[in-house]
Amino acid sequence: MSTATPTRPSAARERILDTAFSLFYARGIRAVGVDLIIADSGVAKATFYKHFPSKDDLVVSYLDKVDGVWTGQLHAAALAAGNEPAAQLVGLFDALGTACRREGYRGCAFINAAAESQPGTPVHDRTVAHKAAVLAWVRDLAEQAGARDPATLARSLTLLLDGGLASGSLDADPEAPAVARASARALVTAATGFAA
Repeated sequence: MSTATPTRPSAARERILDTAFSLFYARGIRAVGVDLIIADSGVAKATFYKHFPSKDDLVVSYLDKVDGVWTGQLHAAALAAGNEPAAQLVGLFDALGTACRREGYRGCAFINAAAESQPGTPVHDRTVAHKAAVLAWVRDLAEQAGARDPATLARSLTLLLDGGLASGSLDADPEAPAVARASARALVTAATGFAA
């Protein structure tokens, strides 16, 4: 049994990552250079490269951080809907309303990153891994809810979720999250027979 204490990320690493989080989301990954992140985070160039040997390493860490935040919001919204998996499938759409109303909202960070990266790169692979993890979680909930075709229901709901995230950025229609939630309810009811 190990008695070693887990190491905390250094304050400099966290400053770099927090700076990248703000800049990448607000301006886009390609538009933000390493020099700007170094200047805004107040670290030395050597310190930056000690923690992130390449910009791709930083972008993947940024996406890891976004994943933790967004996945946490999805799970919290699902759990807030109650213990019934069908209700959780509908309830997770409440996270969409919260996200789209946030000041400075620019859409899904993963869709944005995928649009700026090439397939087969670490950044693109990380975006695909996130979307696959959300799909697997929703499919698991669909199975627990007794859906006749859990894979199709999960795919439909995640497409609806991504569409809602895009709508929140493209047209900023305040009704879009409610419409997405109502559509999710109809899909879940049709697939499970449970009126969520």
